[in-house]
Amino acid sequence: MDEDGGLPTNHVMHETIEITHGWTSCFETGFYIFNSVGSDGRTAYVGSHIRPRIAAPESWKWPVGVSLSLEFGFQKAAFSPNTSTLEVRPIIDKKWGGLYVSLNPTVDKSFAGPDQNAGFIFSPNIKASYDISKVVALGFEYYGTTGPFFHYDPLSEQDHQFYIATDLNFNANWEVNAGIGYGTQVVDRTIFKLILGRRF
Repeated sequence: MDEDGGLPTNHVMHETIEITHGWTSCFETGFYIFNSVGSDGRTAYVGSHIRPRIAAPESWKWPVGVSLSLEFGFQKAAFSPNTSTLEVRPIIDKKWGGLYVSLNPTVDKSFAGPDQNAGFIFSPNIKASYDISKVVALGFEYYGTTGPFFHYDPLSEQDHQFYIATDLNFNANWEVNAGIGYGTQVVDRTIFKLILGRRF
């Protein structure tokens, strides 16, 4: 256990099962089941989130893609000290030829836990990739947590993660994304991630 009573996160595999259904061409709902696989009692069901997302229809012909995702759910205190949270994720993206760029000026809110009185936490995400072939895209991904909006934490207490990642587009019904990342915090300094998705 760490000083907050949570389980240590080193050498742990985090597994997420996501089931998403598109109700219309511009509205979907996702449901997440979080699991942890590791030694010393760290293999367990962690929690669940639900995520509705609405997007601007293509018929509006906006110059960029715009959508809004709201993700709410709970997780066990042993895995996250903030056990009830809301994520508000605007998604702005654009593709120019082989170049793809996405910006997510995300904010998080805790309703139970040490950050429940901290207001909204700014957690920006950025992705940029380039198609080096019809199948392979290589790129850069950034995930950050900077502290309460307009009252940011000192830089030494912020968390910034930088990934080199690849997307494999060998079939329109499959999504494959993999990357290796480096974090600025002492814990979880090096992270490997893999996303496998299948459309039905």
